[in-house]
Amino acid sequence: MSIPYNAGVPSALAAALLFGTSTPVVKLLLGPVNPWLSAGLLYLGSGFGLALLRLIRKAPPVHLSHGETKWLACAILAGGVIAPVLLMWGLSRMPASSAALLLNAEGVLTVLLAWFVFRESFDRRIASGMILIVLGTVVLTWSSDASFDSMLPALAIVGACLGWAIDNNLTRKVALADATFIAMIKGLTAGGTNIMIAWLLGITLPQPFVLLATGTLGFFSYGLSLVLFVVALRHLGTARTGAYFSTAPFLGALLAIPLLGESLSIQFVVAALLMAVGVWLHLTERHEHWHTHEELEHEHEHIHDDHHQHAHSEVVTGAHTHRHRHKPLAHSHPHYPDAHHWHDHE
Repeated sequence: MSIPYNAGVPSALAAALLFGTSTPVVKLLLGPVNPWLSAGLLYLGSGFGLALLRLIRKAPPVHLSHGETKWLACAILAGGVIAPVLLMWGLSRMPASSAALLLNAEGVLTVLLAWFVFRESFDRRIASGMILIVLGTVVLTWSSDASFDSMLPALAIVGACLGWAIDNNLTRKVALADATFIAMIKGLTAGGTNIMIAWLLGITLPQPFVLLATGTLGFFSYGLSLVLFVVALRHLGTARTGAYFSTAPFLGALLAIPLLGESLSIQFVVAALLMAVGVWLHLTERHEHWHTHEELEHEHEHIHDDHHQHAHSEVVTGAHTHRHRHKPLAHSHPHYPDAHHWHDHE
């Protein structure tokens, strides 16, 4: 079966690879450090790094509409402020092995919200692929000493996962905006929140070299990863992006084998097989039917393709940004639930 190409797929997998890399590398840099300090340093590194990158590139200012500003603010509140606090409270009251298992709920909740609240399209093939990927992450993070002695800490961690799931779905609402700007704002906010939590807990900062190295890692593993995640949202929709990104723990564990000298276990092999089949089901998806595009006006970077046919006062080639109007259009072609294919299905 041929695999239809979509720019969102390599973006989502690259985002997962960069994010998964952070786990084994940060262990080398910081060792057994407070999770809020490490998260804060990584997020701040991503925010400051992207701000510097935008300055060097002389990126134009981003003007979000009132609606987009609202969605982004709500996403940051849910995923950058509330979720870390809930995670802190839950982690401090239950074993880390149990918490690691519960953190798999983020991918599940992201997909369920996308499907049943935000009405993103899916079929049995996509649902089966997601189930296999989630099973793979559960197998990978399962620990024999995992226990759930108290409901409240477990509910707090699930609440944190719900916050990130809401964040992922709301970020899709602004995915057409400059991805570096979106990732920069989220990184600075989440980083500031986590650093504040670490400060309230009395955690001291590591040596300057470690700070610089961790910030640099944050730029790549959190900053560029989030940029790629936003790009994937633009092309794939939330559920499919979330499914590909759920492979991050596996990619991190794969990297830990040579970096940290960890052994290749049966648990790892089983997880790899489950995830591989799940990703294959998603990669080989072909969704095609007759659909109608309603009239729409918005602004984002685009090229003159089948969905962007409009006149300019001067000759324009390549990708460019301006406010433009989509005329009503009805046609049939393979597509994903991307920014231009958000329609109901019977």
